[in-house]
Amino acid sequence: MAFINHNAKEIHCKIVYYGPSLGGKTTNLQWVYHKQSGPDKSELHSLPGDVERTLFFDFLPLSVGEIRGNKTRFHLYSVPGQVVYDSSRKLIMKGLDGVIFVADSQAERMEENLLAMENLKKNLELQGYDIKEIPLVIQYNKRDLPNALPLAELRAALNLYNSPDFEGTASEGKGVFESFRTVSKSIINVLKGGEL
Repeated sequence: MAFINHNAKEIHCKIVYYGPSLGGKTTNLQWVYHKQSGPDKSELHSLPGDVERTLFFDFLPLSVGEIRGNKTRFHLYSVPGQVVYDSSRKLIMKGLDGVIFVADSQAERMEENLLAMENLKKNLELQGYDIKEIPLVIQYNKRDLPNALPLAELRAALNLYNSPDFEGTASEGKGVFESFRTVSKSIINVLKGGEL
């Protein structure tokens, strides 16, 4: 849920990268971080886990524009993908405005994708969100690998809510900004249509 910093005249929005472990969430967030410049970008923070890290940073993009005289600042978070970190996921999801679900396109990872999507839906419900109503973008990552499933099969299994979706190879930056821009625009549209 976006909040307004009246002193700074900023609306703060939270985007969470969600998906199976080692699917590309961290790579997406790092790519966005390294391509942003300017004084309105925070440091990239990392909370280490046994296998994965939770990363986060915030920045003030120049191209989004203002909403009722307020600039928009985005806070980006990646959740740990392993099930043992579910309590961390729930905490990170508090107050979110949009989700980028990063699916691993490899055939042998489909079961983990499905479990992560079901876990996302459950954790959203626990926070009072409806997965059909929040800004949600799906990125099918690792499309460059030889064992990547056909796009139609991934869509049929994972895109049950007719969300915008993109093919991606996050290690090369493909699909990263398309996913980010789409969820950002959806969040801005929700804010412009709602009451602040």
